[in-house]
Amino acid sequence: MAPASLPVSRRSTPPRGLAARLEPAAYALLRVALGAILFTHGLPKALGTSHGSMADPMAGSTRLIDQVMGLPFAPQLAVLVMLLETVGAAALAIGFCTRWVALAFTMEMIGICVALGPTWPWIDRGIEYPVLMAVLAGYVVVRGGGAYAVDARMPWAAARAWQDG
Repeated sequence: MAPASLPVSRRSTPPRGLAARLEPAAYALLRVALGAILFTHGLPKALGTSHGSMADPMAGSTRLIDQVMGLPFAPQLAVLVMLLETVGAAALAIGFCTRWVALAFTMEMIGICVALGPTWPWIDRGIEYPVLMAVLAGYVVVRGGGAYAVDARMPWAAARAWQDG
């Protein structure tokens, strides 16, 4: 059945009016909020300060990578996580290399979900947080930086827009 034969109420139409004007800003707000929230987890690791109930978040990340996930080079991987959660979060917030950074966050959050599973602790250290962050970061991978991202101002963005038609 061709899309033209669907009833008007069932057609997928782009938003119009106020929704169309607000969507780019709303998406930018989502991207900035995601980056800011992730940054709050990287900054204490970078500064060596406590974060909530964690006296030493960097040691906590190292312990999770080593003892729970069983990965080698835990201290080095913890440094990469800290860099992702600081430099990467800032890049995500401004929309620079958005898809790549969001992909790295998606993989990090999936890794945390796997590490916390199969018990999926909903109350103690709730897994709903990394699940939600993985889904949001995955959406950003698909959607890209958006109209208010640094990526949209880069020379390669104009070339891609021309190719996409």
